[in-house]
Amino acid sequence: MKWVKLTLVAGLTCVPAAVTAGTTETYTEVADSVIEQQRKHLAENTAGQGFGPQSPRDIDQTSGSNSNRFAPAPARENMNLCNIHFHVGAEHKGGEFTTYAGNGDGAGKGTGYLFDGELSKKQLKPVKADICGGLVPGDTVEVHFVHTTAQIQPGPTLGACLQKNIMNPQLRVEAQVIVLANDSAAADFAEMAEVKELNGYYQAPNIPTNTGKPVEYEGSTTGPSYNEKGSPLQVSWSVRPEVTVVDIESVGRWCQGNQFAEDHAHGVRNLVLNPQLLSEIK
Repeated sequence: MKWVKLTLVAGLTCVPAAVTAGTTETYTEVADSVIEQQRKHLAENTAGQGFGPQSPRDIDQTSGSNSNRFAPAPARENMNLCNIHFHVGAEHKGGEFTTYAGNGDGAGKGTGYLFDGELSKKQLKPVKADICGGLVPGDTVEVHFVHTTAQIQPGPTLGACLQKNIMNPQLRVEAQVIVLANDSAAADFAEMAEVKELNGYYQAPNIPTNTGKPVEYEGSTTGPSYNEKGSPLQVSWSVRPEVTVVDIESVGRWCQGNQFAEDHAHGVRNLVLNPQLLSEIK
């Protein structure tokens, strides 16, 4: 198998992906004051409530003062892959994805962080098919491979990661940021998201291994529903700092049928900036 990383080819005219990225969904961009108010409410609603460290965060910034620590989850090889889903706009910031997409609609659309690099004009050529509810070439997407210590089968939503008789299974998310390209030679998403049973565990064995050393930290679940409240779930994160270019048509085919019932990209939670809500990255 071959994972494709971005390379610039002599003679090709390239365009910054951040300039062209964006789904076909329309929304009204909210003012900075709206995001500031959401951050204020998050701080108020979590102060003194015992919430653990939150996600997403800037993975290039290591400081954090949340003292609610928990034991790191096992390596993913010793856990069950329970869910795969993705967010349009990287939820995390850092590495090769530091360009702010904007405030969006204040509810997860049109925000997050974009790939800082470039794609060729050919790779950015529009596709005729509807891709997962409106994804287009140039979009930056953060894929979450969610793992659990619960004895489950992979399935839809994060509910598949929980087990009726286990109140607090350990959770681990392996995160890979991808950029979508009109390029059949780019990585195949169905291959990347393939699930197999290995050594007694459900696994996604084709998670890229050539996109930099993952940044590991203690955090939480994400998604815009937590813009103003804390997530109560504890998650061990491994976020890869480099981006993989993926064939957008392969993402479309995956959305047409997968065991997770995923047919669209999810919204993005505001980047968590409050040091009291962040763990220290060691």
